[in-house]
Amino acid sequence: MAAQLLAKGSYHVLLGSRSKEKGEAALDSLRSRNLPGTVELLVLDVTDDNTISRAAEQVEKTHGRIDMLVNDAGIAAATPPLRQQMRDAFDVNATGPAVVTETFAPLLQKSTAAKPRILNISSGAGSIARRTDTSSPMYNYQHVQYRASKAALNMVTVCQWVEYGPRIKVFAYCPGFTQSNFSDMNKAENGAKSTEEGVRPAMDILEGKRDDEAGLFLHEGGLYPW
Repeated sequence: MAAQLLAKGSYHVLLGSRSKEKGEAALDSLRSRNLPGTVELLVLDVTDDNTISRAAEQVEKTHGRIDMLVNDAGIAAATPPLRQQMRDAFDVNATGPAVVTETFAPLLQKSTAAKPRILNISSGAGSIARRTDTSSPMYNYQHVQYRASKAALNMVTVCQWVEYGPRIKVFAYCPGFTQSNFSDMNKAENGAKSTEEGVRPAMDILEGKRDDEAGLFLHEGGLYPW
């Protein structure tokens, strides 16, 4: 997503990373592409309120505002016992985006853009309405901690839309099955799409092409039911 924003040439990207070292490596990789946009690092862990506050203070001091916020931290929380799985999944997947957005909301409200926006990266696995659909490819996916935390993120999204809309556009978006180190299954040989492909529809959301669907749960081809 950072690379596709930078390729537009009209964005300054604030790239969040839990690790300063890994974040700096990501910056070096992005800058080596000689993309026309600009990028800087924000050290930010969505489970650590201190890093969230410091990041917001840094942005306010340097820029005074933001025009869009993308909450894309995610965890499968696959290590038992279940109670810890639930705690970890909710902390990263639902509580984290809620706290980050609350902290950065004053900077969004200072945006000079016509339509500032919040994009929460959700998952079709969090759709309650689809959980009993035996025709869904996700039907046999168990992992209650992941499903429940993404369902919670969807509720967070709707609450943000009620609180900050309509001026600030708020969306939940599922990129689909995408290549990553999220699990051993997220590989091309298992049918996972590239990250570039998964992000491309999200760019349409960020650029205002799906504003008539603000406040809803989007995927590439349309909408998921809550």
